[in-house]
Amino acid sequence: MSEAAREQAGDEIAELAARLRARQALGRSDGQNRLFDFLAECAVAGARPKEFEVAAAVFGRSSAFDGSQDASVRVAVHRLRRKLDDFYAGPGRDETVRLTIPKGEYRMVAEPRAAEPPAAPIVARSMRAYVIAGIAALILLNLAAWAAFWMTHGAERPLARAQRAAPWSAVLKSPTPTLLVIGDYYIFGEIDEAAGVDRLIRQYSINSASDLDDWLMDNPKAMGRYRDLDLYYLPVGAAFALRSVAPLLSAGAAHADNVRVVMASDLTPEMLKRNNIVYVGYLSGLGVLRNPVFAASRFSVGETYDELVDGPTRHIYRSQEGGPSQGDASRRDYGYVAAFQGPSGNHIVVIAGARDTGLQQAAEAMANPQTLKALAQTVKTKDNFEGLYEVDGIGRSSLGGRLVVAAPRTKVDPWTAQPNLSFPQG
Repeated sequence: MSEAAREQAGDEIAELAARLRARQALGRSDGQNRLFDFLAECAVAGARPKEFEVAAAVFGRSSAFDGSQDASVRVAVHRLRRKLDDFYAGPGRDETVRLTIPKGEYRMVAEPRAAEPPAAPIVARSMRAYVIAGIAALILLNLAAWAAFWMTHGAERPLARAQRAAPWSAVLKSPTPTLLVIGDYYIFGEIDEAAGVDRLIRQYSINSASDLDDWLMDNPKAMGRYRDLDLYYLPVGAAFALRSVAPLLSAGAAHADNVRVVMASDLTPEMLKRNNIVYVGYLSGLGVLRNPVFAASRFSVGETYDELVDGPTRHIYRSQEGGPSQGDASRRDYGYVAAFQGPSGNHIVVIAGARDTGLQQAAEAMANPQTLKALAQTVKTKDNFEGLYEVDGIGRSSLGGRLVVAAPRTKVDPWTAQPNLSFPQG
């Protein structure tokens, strides 16, 4: 390759790399971004780095690095290659030229995109895909049934009155599609054959296989010890809460067809822009919604997601549901609700609980026209408020709840502000 052609190729790679960085395509992982930057800089300079050079420059390995004993560089490059594939299959699908890392090499190149062939039928699906599809089908069937009921019964029924109240009226009148987001939890595995460890791990800061990839990139010594098992679970309270929430989204068959169901671990920032969002789940399962919810909230999370601290009063609302079972003794829990505008003027509704009882109470409150009316009279706003419900229950059954805090959310723009937020890690 001539010097001019080499410079032209380097300029193209630099431009593509800058564009990809600007779109934050690689996520928050420092390790992933360091690796990408190093390989891009080498490509622009026309260099082909060796494995030990990558190990030293990106992961701080010493001259004693032995690739035959330490696969961290190969694993990291494989994960970066997969990240690039995901980006160009999704947000970057309209790019005519893409960055790629040829298999078996540590160099980055720019290559034209081939025309996408017709999608082949999907023969195999993971068990999680079947479970999600089943949940979505059941919820959408429920929506369709409620839509038919709504169209054939009197308009003054409680459901219809709740649908005409804030925040549901804005969601149902909007032409924007609605995502019903269910707070799920990602579980990964720890395998340590030397220590005989084989267990499942749930950590709040790792909510998807992509998050696990990012964490492993930042902690390369853990590669091989922690593995993606494609396992997720849903809180029991979410199923009961959906019984109250799903009918609210059934204002006629046309709108029922405009509703899709996704898991919180699959929710992306792009989805937040293009859809109305109705979240149902634990406060700890908010995923990418967590920062915008708490950025403009009067509440902050305490030592765990079982504690909410009211900023103006400094009062701590602590759920008792997280402890060991106390038989038939009554225990206190908290449900949280909020409504605010999304980044493109879309609507966000959050129905959450510290635990199951609080979640069910929040869902029942948001489906009750009298409760919605009382909430609106207290907060004096239709599209930017939050409320906290206190509920006593036995097991997962509510004995009754009451609204303890209701107020407009703060004037902070949760989509542009960069608040100093910190959350429990497990």
